Amino acid sequence: MTDAGRREARNTLALEVYQIVVRVGWIFKTETIIMPAVLDAVVDSGLLRGLLPVLNRGGQSLPPLLAAGFIGRLPVKKWALARTSLAMAACFLLLAAAWQPLAATRPDLLAGLFLAVYALFSATNGLNQLVLAALQGKLISPGNRGRALVVGVALGSVAAILAGAACLGRWLEEADGFPKIFAATGAFFALAALVPPWLDEPADGPPRRPPPGRWPAAVRGWVAEQAGLLRRDPALVRLSLVAACFAAVLILFPHYQAFARDKLGTAIGSLLTWVLVQNAATGAASLVAGPFSDRRGTRLVLVWLVALSSLTPLVVIALGRLEPGAAAGWFWVVYVPLGLNPISLKIFTHYALELAPEPRDHARYVSLVGVALALPFVLSPLVGMAVDRVGFGPVFAAGFAVIGVGALLALGLPEPRHRRGDRQEGGALPPLTG
Repeated sequence: MTDAGRREARNTLALEVYQIVVRVGWIFKTETIIMPAVLDAVVDSGLLRGLLPVLNRGGQSLPPLLAAGFIGRLPVKKWALARTSLAMAACFLLLAAAWQPLAATRPDLLAGLFLAVYALFSATNGLNQLVLAALQGKLISPGNRGRALVVGVALGSVAAILAGAACLGRWLEEADGFPKIFAATGAFFALAALVPPWLDEPADGPPRRPPPGRWPAAVRGWVAEQAGLLRRDPALVRLSLVAACFAAVLILFPHYQAFARDKLGTAIGSLLTWVLVQNAATGAASLVAGPFSDRRGTRLVLVWLVALSSLTPLVVIALGRLEPGAAAGWFWVVYVPLGLNPISLKIFTHYALELAPEPRDHARYVSLVGVALALPFVLSPLVGMAVDRVGFGPVFAAGFAVIGVGALLALGLPEPRHRRGDRQEGGALPPLTG
């Protein structure tokens, strides 16, 4: 094995270990189940529940877009991955410390603190994911990213399921269980921060720094740069439209557990089953999506993932027509297609990395797709209000239609490897220098 091959193998292993540890921490704060349940435990409101996707995607998209140029110019990025991991940990450790004193006396302050910390965490996580994507683009060749996805997600899902089965169910039933859940999340994110220093990351060459100038001119230049990327690459525009339609999957997810609780009478203990099912589905899906994307390209995988994700609201609508007791017993089925969400988001990132014409464009392409995912979330509070006023069924049916349009648009995407070839087949991509 060449020195370059050994370096890529070491870096792939380190990034896989990092994603496994983060995956274990993530199960304690599963976005589709645990976070909405936490907010509902403080105040049960469709409008406030609808804010969660806004804060989530807004934080994960807008800060990365603003920071993409800076991150692309960092000669060594592994320290940024470590710092953002520690910041993610700090958010949940703060919630763990503040929950008990406020829960009984000031639930209003607790709800405000939870939303503020959740927004801060989402922004930090968005930067973390952007740095991770830049490192993957820099250190792992396109033909090996699917394998890294399989190892990181599949093994991470197994470890997460074991951790969740051992602790999460018990903590959900306890009166003081949420602080323990937050503490466990923070602890695993802090543990993940120990992995990036082990990366063998070569420093990039001297970066091209933006010319100095007053901030209005700098902002105009930044906007022009993003618009230029979209004008030059119609495939990026189509990918952004697919991402915008896929956002309906993420906007709807907080309302599924509320539907089960309000309409079917499910207890909080059901959350553990749903969390485990979703993580098992994620791990199983990665076993197919990862190798297939390595061998056949990311486009076809993306099309199928978006199409299958549209099934989730249909499954909920179908269960709503059953007798409540029977529907409650089968509601875990909803979280099988929801398990595709983490894989879908990673495939969006992998596709954007391959679509970028130059390595220095990796962060910009990924961040622009992230913004396309985020823009529809301005409608999320309206979706929550619609749930309160017209009910779950019409809202879920509209979500199915929007996601289906995204799947149809995805059919027209090109396969980047056919369009330009695998630029660095058998080796890592050149370092980011933009």
